[in-house]
Amino acid sequence: MATDVPRPAAGPAFSRVPGTPASDDPRALAELHTALRRTGFTHDRVADLLGGAAMDALARDQAVPALRVLEPALGVPGHPDRGLAGVVALFLLGRTVPADVLGGAPVQPAQLVGPGLAEETAGGLRATVDLRPHASDDGTELYVASDLGESQRPGVLRRDHVLGIGQASLTLARTTDRRRVDRALDLGTGCGIQTFHLLAHAGHVTATDVSDRALGFTRFNLLLNARALDVDPGRLQDRVSLRTGSLLDPVRGEQFDLVVSNPPFVITPRTAGEDAEDRFTYRDGGLPGDRIVADLVEGLPGVMAPGATAHLLGNWEVAAPPPEDGRPAVERWMLRPERWVPEDVDAWFVQRELTGPEEYAETWLRDAAESRDPDRYERAYRAYLDDFAARGVEAVGFGMIRLRRPARTRHGGALRRFEHVPHPVQHPLAPALAATWERADWLAAHPQDWTDTRFVAAEDVTEERHQRPGAEHPGVILLRQGAGLRRTVVLSSEAAGFAGACDGELSARQILGALAALLEWEGDERRRLTEEVRHLVHDGFLVPQAPTTTPA
Repeated sequence: MATDVPRPAAGPAFSRVPGTPASDDPRALAELHTALRRTGFTHDRVADLLGGAAMDALARDQAVPALRVLEPALGVPGHPDRGLAGVVALFLLGRTVPADVLGGAPVQPAQLVGPGLAEETAGGLRATVDLRPHASDDGTELYVASDLGESQRPGVLRRDHVLGIGQASLTLARTTDRRRVDRALDLGTGCGIQTFHLLAHAGHVTATDVSDRALGFTRFNLLLNARALDVDPGRLQDRVSLRTGSLLDPVRGEQFDLVVSNPPFVITPRTAGEDAEDRFTYRDGGLPGDRIVADLVEGLPGVMAPGATAHLLGNWEVAAPPPEDGRPAVERWMLRPERWVPEDVDAWFVQRELTGPEEYAETWLRDAAESRDPDRYERAYRAYLDDFAARGVEAVGFGMIRLRRPARTRHGGALRRFEHVPHPVQHPLAPALAATWERADWLAAHPQDWTDTRFVAAEDVTEERHQRPGAEHPGVILLRQGAGLRRTVVLSSEAAGFAGACDGELSARQILGALAALLEWEGDERRRLTEEVRHLVHDGFLVPQAPTTTPA
C-alpha cells in the first residue's frame, strides 16, 4: 500500500490524501508518463515481453510464470529489456527490484519514489501501489494506479482498499453506451476507470465515492494521463468534478445524461456495533442483503435526465420458494429485482451468474485474502451462512443492469426484460444492447404496421436442425446468434419456414398470409406465429432489408 505518512494539506482537493500517490505536481506526472512510455511500459509491449501463458497466469494472480520470463533480463546488466522487466516486476508482481535495474531506463527511481508510487528499502525499490497500463476500447493507452492486490502483498487487504482494473470494471466499461453526452455521472468511481472511459465521449464527468482515498487515486490517474484524456491539469474542474459522499447524496437535485456505477454491491453479514472502519469499502456498502442495489435501481431515475441511460452491476438475492412452487432458482431469480424498478422506467437485467450461499461466501472471503487468518475465516464463513439463512436466501445472482428514463410516453408502457445469460458473449456488448432497445422502440411505435417490412436473417445468424436417425423431419430447429448476447432460440416449424422465406423479396405480412393459407389456419394460429416472429425481430435474428441504391 502507499505510505501512510500524512502529507501537508495544501494543494487541490484530493491531491495529497494519506495513503495515496500525490498529484499536486502536474509537470512531474507528465514527465513520469513520458518516461514510462519510453521504458516500454505499455499494454502491448508488456504482453509481448511476457507472452500469452504468463499474461493469462497473471490474470489468475499467479506470478511464477512471469517471473521466469523476466529473470534473464533482470539479471543481465545492459540487457535491452532490463528496465522494462524491472518496472513490470515492481508494479505488476509486487517484487522488490534493485535500484540499479532501472539505472539505464528512461524512468528513474526518484520519479517513482517522489509521488509515492514506490519506496526505497535495503533491497532496492518496493512498490507501494499497483500501477499498470490499460488499453481502452478506443485505443487510448492509460496508466492506472490502485492499491496492491491480494497476490502482491502479505496479509488481509486494508479495509479502505482501492480496487484496480478487474473483470467487473471491464464488463461495466464494455456494456456502457458510448454515445456523446454533455454530463455523465460515475457513482462509486474507485480508481477512476469508468471516468477515464467516459471522458472520451462526455463533456463533463462527476465522479463520486465514499472514500477520500479512492478520489485521491482517481485524481492522480487523471493527472498522470492528462494528455491522453484531453484534460487540462490546471483546469481539471472543466472536465471532472470529484465529490465525496454515499450513493446519490453528492448529486441530489442534479440530472445527468448518462450514469455508470460499479457500486459496493457485495452482500455482507451485518454485525452489531459495526462501523465504517469494519467494512471493505470497495465492495461493502454497509446495508443489509441486496439493499444497496435495490436503493440504486429505485433512486437513479431521480438523477437521470429524460432520455438518459444508467448502467450498473449488482447482486440480488433469490429467496427459497414456497413448497407449491417447484421452479428452479434460474426461473425465479427476477421476482425480487422486478419490484425495484419504478413504474415509468425501462429496465433490462442480464444475469450472468447464479451461485449458492456457500460458493458466494467463499468467493468474497478469498477476494480479501481472509483465508490467511483461519480463525477469522471460519467466523466470517459462518456469519455469511447464518445471514443468508435468516432471510431464506437460496441463491445469489450477479449481472448487468440497464435503465432508461424515456424521453416521452411509449405505446405499451415501459420495457421490462430479465434474461439469464451464463454463456460467453461478444464484447464490447454495449452496441448490441443499445440496438435491442432501438428495435423495441421501433416495434412499439409501429404496433400495427411493422409486418409491412421486408426482413432478412442477420449476418451472424445460423440455423441448426436436429433429428433422430431415420426420422423424416427434424425434431428441433434452432437459430443461433454469433455476436452480441449470442442467444439461441428454439423455433416452431412454422417460424422456421417463415425465417427461411425472409430473403427481402416479400414483407412479413405477405409471408404470414401465405403460410396461413397453406396451413389453413384460423386467426389464433396466425397471431401466435406473428408474435413468435416479432420476438425474432426484437432480438435481432431478423433485420429489415437494407435499402438498395440505384447508380446515378
